[in-house]
Amino acid sequence: MLNEEHEALRQSVREFAHEVVAPVIAKHYENHTFPYDVVAGMGKMGLFGLPFPEEYGGMGGDYFALCLALEELARVDSSVAITLEAAVSLGAMPIHRFGTEEQKRRWLPPLVRGEALAAFGLTEPGFGSDAGGTTTRAVLDGDEWVINGAKAFITNSGTDITSLVTVMAVTGEKPDGGKELSTIIVPSGTPGFTVAPGYSKVGWCASDTHELTFEDVRVPAANLLGARGRGYAQFLRILDEGRIAIAALATGLAQGCVDESIRYAKDRHAFGQPIADFQAIQFKIADMEKRAHLARLAYYDAANAMRTGGAFKRQAAIAKLYASEAAVDNARDATQIHGGYGFMNEYPVARFWRDAKILEIGEGTSEIQRLVIARDLGVA
Repeated sequence: MLNEEHEALRQSVREFAHEVVAPVIAKHYENHTFPYDVVAGMGKMGLFGLPFPEEYGGMGGDYFALCLALEELARVDSSVAITLEAAVSLGAMPIHRFGTEEQKRRWLPPLVRGEALAAFGLTEPGFGSDAGGTTTRAVLDGDEWVINGAKAFITNSGTDITSLVTVMAVTGEKPDGGKELSTIIVPSGTPGFTVAPGYSKVGWCASDTHELTFEDVRVPAANLLGARGRGYAQFLRILDEGRIAIAALATGLAQGCVDESIRYAKDRHAFGQPIADFQAIQFKIADMEKRAHLARLAYYDAANAMRTGGAFKRQAAIAKLYASEAAVDNARDATQIHGGYGFMNEYPVARFWRDAKILEIGEGTSEIQRLVIARDLGVA
């Protein structure tokens, strides 16, 4: 049961998703264009500032509030939902968690108002889930970092309102011979920082994703985010939190498939009656609702563990793993219920089907989630 404040938020985001997002998103998706007006609307609602303190322009809420907003947005469209998720959990949250007071006051206010977006440059071409394989390097030259390398699949990195990318880079060698990893803030437009054209993607076609290159990029030494050599630990904390958010997004997609399937099954007639009258369709929709419901319980549990200050790594991995697989299964079944129309882009379930698969890959693949769970149980 949600408290009054969370329920009011959920309802307002649901209305926004249906009244503002739904009428325009199909055209953005088809044209691979970024929905700036929708993003501006989310900014005015305060969604980008939900989990941040009021002193930086935030709403003073909690991470669970963000998750509720993501679920409601993803019931209608995942491109919009992932734009919010990445902007908050990967863009602004590292600065809030690890930044100096000066960095927070400089960068957070426009981010939490939704007037600017930030990105997190972690993944590299050829390495994917292997963050330890990072090859991007940053060398301290006087009072500047000089960065060289490349990043891949970086969300929100090339929009007209992107203000910065936080880059994971090798900054030295640890005493044991391993890589010293640190994170450094690189403002958009810095000489040598190049944003490649957007990818041609299977799904999330109205979100912004690019490959980035850094060629002798110079930024002030003060742009180091947190302590030098703590980049890997920072990244693990950010991903644990982000997995709860992705689970919420996946739950929304799974529930959206249920919504659309019920609507279609009641309207579509075959053999003289609505297909909702056929037990095969009823059972398929029942299974879809079961998955969405359990996915919701899983991310609620993980968010609660995070809120109460306890360990939540395992719960986050379970939520992300189950919800992402539920989204894929529900998208497949919703497409089957829609038949030929499910293969037509004019129907939302076609978009859901294209958007679902990446949820089993981004912010830690399903294989990585199983490894995290096994390690936390002491069996790996």
